[in-house]
Amino acid sequence: MIIDLEKFIITRKPDWDEFETMLEFLESDSRHQLSPDEVQRFHFLYERVAADLAKLSVYAAEPKTKVYLESLVARGFGEMHGRSRGLPLLTRLAQLFTAFPKTFRAHFRLFLLVVALFGGGAIFGALALALDETAKPVLMPFSHLLGDPSDRVAEEEAEAADSDPMKGGKSTFSASLMTHNTKVAIFTLALGMTFGVGTGVILFYNGAVIGAVIMDYILAGEGVFLTGWLLPHGSVEIPAILLAGQGGLLLGRTLLFAQGRQSLSQRLRNIRSDLVVLISGIAVLLIWAGIIESFMSQYHEPILPYSVKIAFGVVQLLGLIAYLTLVGRKEEGALQT
Repeated sequence: MIIDLEKFIITRKPDWDEFETMLEFLESDSRHQLSPDEVQRFHFLYERVAADLAKLSVYAAEPKTKVYLESLVARGFGEMHGRSRGLPLLTRLAQLFTAFPKTFRAHFRLFLLVVALFGGGAIFGALALALDETAKPVLMPFSHLLGDPSDRVAEEEAEAADSDPMKGGKSTFSASLMTHNTKVAIFTLALGMTFGVGTGVILFYNGAVIGAVIMDYILAGEGVFLTGWLLPHGSVEIPAILLAGQGGLLLGRTLLFAQGRQSLSQRLRNIRSDLVVLISGIAVLLIWAGIIESFMSQYHEPILPYSVKIAFGVVQLLGLIAYLTLVGRKEEGALQT
């Protein structure tokens, strides 16, 4: 292979300069970190610089340029592998804190589709139960939901509550909820491999179940109990499942639709960091939801007033909405300008 060295260097130098600038930023302070998009760009530039070095290695000319590129590759390798081993957990969580809402907003249209699928399922489930009570065994996934809601409310309120949350199996229940809900979220996202069809079915089905449960308790006159029971953990758990659906539809869209001349593997690499950020943030949300469900949602009046539980759930939901819509906007505005 014969190349015009002068033209090659002039053409490739902007990438080398950009890569060196990123290296200098990281090396200037060990606390400096890159966003997920910047990490992807850093890895891309590293591969380009390494490929350029391989091309120049066959020529005896330009020894200074080869030494320069060797230095860039060595420094890039050290940053990638040295930092990944020593990065503290708190730093990773801090990165996730801002990356998660920015990733959510980047694919907000898909989230609207998720809400439409889930909401459509909820309306279907509510109407099906309201119009035909015999549909209850079909709609309800758990046997304890098949009875009369008023009987269950009376049983829950009359049950002797243990004031110590670490007793009575509540801590074990919390751990099982975290595991189960995280598996459901991963499954919902992974079903994007069915070109998004499986994700859509799961969203509609779960919406139908929620809608049926809500209608069943409302018809029985137990709306306050249901709100106090569902809202504290559901205000986080349900959005987490919806966010998993967003990731599943993102994966399905990537599989279905080509983007220019990009290969399928390249398209999947482009969304890899977004999927990792989404499922990581979802896991954190579901861990919190499991704790709340175990140590708050299970306690009813007279132990814990429904007004307190409802207020907590409303504040928590508003906080989650503010977090997803506001955090990281300043950085996005700075990048646009």
